[in-house]
Amino acid sequence: MTLKEMLETAAGRYGGKAAVTLGGRRLAYTELDRSSNKVANALTEMGVGRGHRVAMLLSNSLEFAVIYFGIVKTGAIAVPLDTKYKTNELACLFDSCRPRVLVTESPYLELVTPLLSRFNYIENIITLGPDDNGQFQSYHQIMANSSARPVAAVVEADDVAHIAYTSGPTLRPRGVMLIHRHLVAAAGISATGFGQTDKDVVVLFALPMHHAVGLVVILLTSIYKGSKVVMLPGLSISGLMETIEREKATIFMGVPFIHALLIREAETAGMRHDLDSLRVCASAGSPLPVDTMKRFQELFSKRLIQFYGLTEATVHVTCQPIDGSGKLGSVGRALPAWQLKIVDDDGRELGPNQPGEIAVKGPFMKGYYNNPQATAEAIRDGWLYTGDIAHLNEEGCLFLSGLKKPMLISKGQNIYYSDVEDVLSAHHKVAEVAVVGVADPDGMRGEVVRAVIRLKAGEKATEPEIKRFCLERLANYKVPKQVIFLDSLPKTAAGNINREALKGDLLTVSVDRAAGEMVL
Repeated sequence: MTLKEMLETAAGRYGGKAAVTLGGRRLAYTELDRSSNKVANALTEMGVGRGHRVAMLLSNSLEFAVIYFGIVKTGAIAVPLDTKYKTNELACLFDSCRPRVLVTESPYLELVTPLLSRFNYIENIITLGPDDNGQFQSYHQIMANSSARPVAAVVEADDVAHIAYTSGPTLRPRGVMLIHRHLVAAAGISATGFGQTDKDVVVLFALPMHHAVGLVVILLTSIYKGSKVVMLPGLSISGLMETIEREKATIFMGVPFIHALLIREAETAGMRHDLDSLRVCASAGSPLPVDTMKRFQELFSKRLIQFYGLTEATVHVTCQPIDGSGKLGSVGRALPAWQLKIVDDDGRELGPNQPGEIAVKGPFMKGYYNNPQATAEAIRDGWLYTGDIAHLNEEGCLFLSGLKKPMLISKGQNIYYSDVEDVLSAHHKVAEVAVVGVADPDGMRGEVVRAVIRLKAGEKATEPEIKRFCLERLANYKVPKQVIFLDSLPKTAAGNINREALKGDLLTVSVDRAAGEMVL
């Protein structure tokens, strides 16, 4: 089955029922199907067809859902992008996937417009906002004038539906290719894990739709099962609780950071809302601290269930039982259609309670876009090697313990060391830099970015200066929370930077190497 067929089936079955809502707006299943036909027919008239890439630089909205389905109905490939990316990050991704069309909105349009001369492969831009000078295509005009007839394009189940740039260094792009058949299968697997039905109301809060959880676990799974998705604008925790109460929401998913904010809100403002309608509260993105899980249960009388997945696996691979009977600290057992094993550095399978790398088999990615070498490294003998470290107990429950990949996780966001190091290495004062993840002093984000820098001879710099430099070039969540200046970076016996040594207590000062002056 393709995503096109999945939506058409849902529209025929659920008709005028709300598929997605945002604020006072609602989009019924039939409206989602018809509106996405309009987008697909407009794209076809622009020359978009099978295999062409269409980039989406959009915030969470009803239009996101319409445009995504419109793209995949043509046989083209949707490329959802993170709206927090800065110009140089977007340029790397554009050059990787070379989209024929870009769909965006203000203020992101203002960000990319000055660069359009660099991207001659982008033939059309569709904007959700007004375009008085006629330079771009208008989404609202497409909705007013394009045909809602079913799209005639041939789409195969094994065609690539979208490319996700969320699982590797942004400045060294690795685009995960996900096919229609696997995305539909993933939606069904996810629904099984959460026991989801057409009676469920799923809240989408603070999870971007360009990400696998927002797009696949929430949106596509809900369309597959005929559930209702309630999107929340903004980041108000009290607004989230009010919405859960008003909408009688049954499923809420978040990263540990959001659950920690919910706990803090309940502790400071009290329990002012009735959340009894929730039957599933789930957490993913990074390991959930046991203390957070216990406190959440004390305050809300709800057990947080954990699940584990990665973009390369299309969706989540494991899930704890929704009745709350899962092992404390575990992310659950393998879901239907998935196999997993723990292997050593030579690929040999390890026994129970032995830590190693997670390898999975199931409906995972086709590969990395235009990167056969990286694909061959990740997919071996039919298994996807995840780069995550864990162990299985005797009952098959998975316990995460670390990362083999050179990255950290902050507020559920993957941050590769190389992204920050590549930017800082370009600073004219920096001689050498290493980035590591350290525990968040506030205990809410999981880890934060620490950059350790050796300055060039005669140079001096301050922490605010380095942070400003990064903020201009990197998504905000990648900007170092800590900047430490050292005369030399510790090395291993092999001459490599010793990252473990950089995670300990270090003096946070910058050094004027010429005068020896300490600059706090």
